[in-house]
Amino acid sequence: MILTVTLNTALDVTYRVPRLRPHTSHRVTEAAERPGGKGLNVARVLAALGHEVTATGFAGGPAGALVRELLAAGSPGVLDALVPCAGSTRRTVAVADGTSGDTTQFNEPGPLISSAEWAAFLDRYEALAAGARAVALCGSLPPGVPVGAYAALVRTARAAGVPVLLDTSGEALRRGIAARPEMIKPNAAELAELTGSRDPLPATRDARRRGAQAVIASLGADGLLAATPQGTWRAAPPRALTGNPTGAGDSAVAGLLSALAEGLDWPGRLARAVALSAATVHAPGAGEFDPRTYEEIRGSVKVLAGQEA
Repeated sequence: MILTVTLNTALDVTYRVPRLRPHTSHRVTEAAERPGGKGLNVARVLAALGHEVTATGFAGGPAGALVRELLAAGSPGVLDALVPCAGSTRRTVAVADGTSGDTTQFNEPGPLISSAEWAAFLDRYEALAAGARAVALCGSLPPGVPVGAYAALVRTARAAGVPVLLDTSGEALRRGIAARPEMIKPNAAELAELTGSRDPLPATRDARRRGAQAVIASLGADGLLAATPQGTWRAAPPRALTGNPTGAGDSAVAGLLSALAEGLDWPGRLARAVALSAATVHAPGAGEFDPRTYEEIRGSVKVLAGQEA
């Protein structure tokens, strides 16, 4: 079983409009609702790959109830282990512009988590992590959760001998990396914020010195850059793909975790992660990927070895 953690789950709402214009009313041509939050997206991709997945985090209020309902109805293979909270799960609203292809995102902060709710989650997490093959800790922290929460969750998993991938940003990443997760997966902006360097190669090495055993940086259309104990690699899709990149990073996390659980080497992990990320660009939304694109690309991802990390 692979365990995904989404402390700040969301109800993802997507509106499609012919053209997004500020200061005007818009007629929505299509609306969709999905379970959201980075860890839930990762869980859905892992399940589609055939892995047994358990998803935990918080869910509360009407939005949280709908997230759980949609997860049960549309995500076979994902076991719901979300912990109830009194506050309401946040909503994220994405407005997709049919003319430009761009998406404008609005993210609510999330529910206020009480100390009792946090303690209940920690008990659930410790029990789940003990039976997991790998753990993904993903996304932002809701109000009330300690800023060092991910560091504590990394230490709990490592004490159980379970590898951890951390995918967050800001102070949560800064503190979490000090607990020495097996992998972190920042994007270029998050990596620059963490290290102060906008050059990805020295920045990934700097992040490793801060505690992560491996750093896999998302470089958008240019693929992934990985600094690991075995060396550095760059992995890129064979061609540029057009579409909606929302959720591509979450699919990359699913690729890395699934390949880790299956014992693939670093080139194999990176090739899968890049192929899934690219296939998500052709999917309707986050937490999904286009199987045809994935099958077409995964055998032709370019993985180039670099200098020792």
